[in-house]
Amino acid sequence: MLVDLRAEGHQVGKERVARLMREQGLAGTPKRRYRPTTTDSDHDDRVAENLLDRKFTVVAPNKAWVGDITYLPTKAGWVYLAVLLDLFSRKVVGWSLQKHMQTELCLQALARAVATRQPGAGLLHHSDRGSQYTSDDYQAALAGFGATLSMSRKGNCWDNAVAESFFGTLEQELVLQQEEVWDNEVAARIAVGDYIHGFYNQRRRHSTLGQLSPIEFEAAHRTVAFAA
Repeated sequence: MLVDLRAEGHQVGKERVARLMREQGLAGTPKRRYRPTTTDSDHDDRVAENLLDRKFTVVAPNKAWVGDITYLPTKAGWVYLAVLLDLFSRKVVGWSLQKHMQTELCLQALARAVATRQPGAGLLHHSDRGSQYTSDDYQAALAGFGATLSMSRKGNCWDNAVAESFFGTLEQELVLQQEEVWDNEVAARIAVGDYIHGFYNQRRRHSTLGQLSPIEFEAAHRTVAFAA
């Protein structure tokens, strides 16, 4: 709140903002610990080493992406969301929401990310050991544009902490703020799309990005690179 007000030109301090929020009955939404439960690692597919090794800070876009799956409630049943984030800016570069969590779900998110970002060979793609990511189809898609595969250690969600953090943020800022559960898959997809493209990528500030949004952070990077 303080950063947003100052960005809009208001000369305010932390204590004043806190006081005004108390007077208006406003408070930040407390963080909840996110617990992933969608990983199916009980398979015989080929898994990759943990090449990312929790190195979550990278120096340029399209050097490392992280992917994961979560589930969301609707009145018609669970729906599943697959995302890919660029570690450089924490931007969601690809996502897909469907009524199942088969490989097609992750392939659609990957296809969208590749179409919009056009990554060069050498991109590091990190995920858990879920059967969607270890499948022949998914690994063939990665090999098709020269990506290198990295996977978390078995049962270790901290190896993919950035993706897990995004899902925690999504739950806190979108799912728990709904007055009622979405009616169906279509309603959930519209809401998630609005959140990702209209708020998270465009306007949500990140402390790891110097209080810039993902899009603002990438724009600043391009400006510096062009000047150099």
